[in-house]
Amino acid sequence: MSIKKLSAVFSVLALGTSLVAVAQSNSGNKLFSAATYTKYVKELSADDLQGRMPFSAGETKTIAYLEQQFKALGLQPGNKGSYVQEVPMVAISCNPNPSMTLGQQDRVPNADYQLQGLRDYVLWTRRTESNIDVKGELIFAGFGITAPEFNHDDYAGLDVKDKIVVVLVNDPGYYDAKQFKGKTMTYYGRWTYKYDEAARHGAKGCLIIHDTGPAAYGFGVVQNSWKATKLYLDNRGHETYKCAIEGWLSMDAAKLVFGGERGYKAMLENALQPGFKAKPLSLTLNTSLAVTATYKKSHNVIATIPGSKKPDECIIYSAHWDHLGIGKPNAKGDTIYNGAVDNASGTAALLELARVFKRSKIKPARSIVFLSVTAEEQGLWGSAWYAENPVFAKEKTVADINMDMFYPYGKTKDIGLVGFGQSELEDYLKEAAKGQGRYIAPESDPSKGMYFRSDHFNFAKIGIPALYTESGIDLVGKGKAAGTQLHDDFTAKTYHKPSDEYNATTWDVSGTIQDLQLLYAVGYKLAYSTTLWPKWKAGSEFKAIRDKYRK
Repeated sequence: MSIKKLSAVFSVLALGTSLVAVAQSNSGNKLFSAATYTKYVKELSADDLQGRMPFSAGETKTIAYLEQQFKALGLQPGNKGSYVQEVPMVAISCNPNPSMTLGQQDRVPNADYQLQGLRDYVLWTRRTESNIDVKGELIFAGFGITAPEFNHDDYAGLDVKDKIVVVLVNDPGYYDAKQFKGKTMTYYGRWTYKYDEAARHGAKGCLIIHDTGPAAYGFGVVQNSWKATKLYLDNRGHETYKCAIEGWLSMDAAKLVFGGERGYKAMLENALQPGFKAKPLSLTLNTSLAVTATYKKSHNVIATIPGSKKPDECIIYSAHWDHLGIGKPNAKGDTIYNGAVDNASGTAALLELARVFKRSKIKPARSIVFLSVTAEEQGLWGSAWYAENPVFAKEKTVADINMDMFYPYGKTKDIGLVGFGQSELEDYLKEAAKGQGRYIAPESDPSKGMYFRSDHFNFAKIGIPALYTESGIDLVGKGKAAGTQLHDDFTAKTYHKPSDEYNATTWDVSGTIQDLQLLYAVGYKLAYSTTLWPKWKAGSEFKAIRDKYRK
């Protein structure tokens, strides 16, 4: 289809035509180029970029490459005349005391418990004081959740100032399908939320009880944080209160705290009951941490196509450029973590979408922002900084469409949707997929809370509807079992390893191009409208946030 004819299709779309027509018109067009897309992937995952680690020479080269590509495509700088947005960060290294004393209050006198670091607990802090001494009363605060839309408040009538709360992982729906969203984890189940909520109530510390099932990973994953350096945003000058300690208790340690397995199960059952009331544990905690804080700066890259009618309103396409840099060699001696799938594939998609949008002869009514963020692997920090310091105000941001990891396994009948039931954006996606003869497949295990683990989440947190898709598994001509096996093999053998490299002889990006056509259609529907504002669906934990500033 010619650009002229395609532009005519979008002119009609702007007046209300369905996305089915758009997707059908896109299915065989020449605007998207597999060759151009794979060229971007190859260049972004080349050894020369050294694994695209923030604060490294690899970052400098990556930022320069992205800026060069956006300039060549004719996009405008997105940040007050610059393509770059500084992201100030702090690297915090913690050296926790190797033991923690739990002093009994009204049990057996003078019989304190000694928990061993790494084995029984993992601690860190987001504070930057050089020495942190912590002593305080332990209180069991259920799931550590305040969720008005679910009529649930574990902190109701509770004063936790200068106390350490002990909370359960995940949310009540994991245990009781009638509560929250059942097995679909809500934001309230995420460990990051629990630490933030404890801080909002003034707690001195927050310890989450680890349980492999509801956590979706073993305690060994948690143990990797012992004495690890963690990156956070540098909020000097506009600090918010943070707990002195954050961390996890092993299940064995939790059972000790609750007086045995029976006591732990009784507390869990109690926390699931309506009207749960927090309970002091008759224990005090005493430990300390030594802290070293190092301040650094990384960078987001922002480019725009200005809107012709409402340039102050925007649609954002986002993808993280960073990966893991240079690290431990594999069996072949390769030390460069190229991150071809994670996430050169998404960053290349950002460039390819920008190229296609720029070729349209009809200018969008609203601005389109192409945002490549830093430090996703270290905690979604680049997108968090943008959300706190946006170029376009949240009140003027229509939606975010995020791209993180496209699998190169060919065309699929489905497209994966992470966070099914969150917003109307998925309805737009479903309509466009119908035009390709495809269907939406909700994530296979929503209890893992994957919707809260990529950059779109920081937009959702401030009320902006966010769409996050993943490559389908229902391979054309091969079926779901074959697709599932390929995805599982990637996770086991390639994910976050030096072997995540571009391979021209094995990569089939035809499925990725199909997915990009769908994301293009969804974004175009929004960019070429002056009135359409997608909404959060009833029951979304983010709906109330958006409703506060957009009725």
